[in-house]
Amino acid sequence: MIIIKTAEEIELMRESALIVSKTLGMLAKEIQPGVTTLHLDKLAETFIRDHGAEPAFLGMYGFPNSLCMSPNTQVVHGIPNNTPLKDGDIISVDCGTLKNGFYGDHAYTFEVGEVAEETRKLLQVTKESLYVGIRETKVGNRVEDIGYAIQTYCEKHGYGVVRELCGHGLGRKMHEDPEVANYGKRGHGKKLVNGMVIAIEPMINLGTRNIIQHKDGWTITTADNKPSAHFEHDVAIVNGKPELLSTFAYIYEALGIVSNEEEGLREKPLVL
Repeated sequence: MIIIKTAEEIELMRESALIVSKTLGMLAKEIQPGVTTLHLDKLAETFIRDHGAEPAFLGMYGFPNSLCMSPNTQVVHGIPNNTPLKDGDIISVDCGTLKNGFYGDHAYTFEVGEVAEETRKLLQVTKESLYVGIRETKVGNRVEDIGYAIQTYCEKHGYGVVRELCGHGLGRKMHEDPEVANYGKRGHGKKLVNGMVIAIEPMINLGTRNIIQHKDGWTITTADNKPSAHFEHDVAIVNGKPELLSTFAYIYEALGIVSNEEEGLREKPLVL
């Protein structure tokens, strides 16, 4: 059952989402060769609590940490550890918060030092596909229109679109209806209506779309050991259109990146 959110609830969700955004922005300055993912996880937990929220992933379904940190060939759900990041790595950082009874949940794949050009292109296309999907999130469309748009965009670049993992509804629970796959048929799936809030998260592989789940019950890697990218935003449907609740602006501010990719996706001005 899809749970429709009121305008007031959407604003509470925006607050939770922006704490995630600020956490990722803080981490952007810390992610560099020699730093361990476990160190970054501890920084994030402290930062989230200092901003009046709880780290949503910690203990959820038994997950042991505050961040899912998935380097290189790991797709998602990587467990932070004491292995230092290396120059040329990429690292997906997925973060969740809980505040005022509502969840925020989004992700960004960071470059560590100098990254191979084909890997950098994978990150670029995956992030672009996220916004392609977001722009399909409007009244009159259906859920699979989002997945179709993402799939088409990524497959035309020759990338593998993960099937077994998907985005989801978001609210008082981390995972609500509907499931939001990154593939689909145009015109299929549940209708998109005002008040829906969903987390859209393309998980795109440089090679095959096939994945392997490891014995720890969490870590998922590409079957061919090629890199994977993951980006995620929280999106509400307001006045028939997508309203971005999360932002990468804090990351870009930290890294000195200029971008207009979120233009037209937020009615309420973002104040950094």
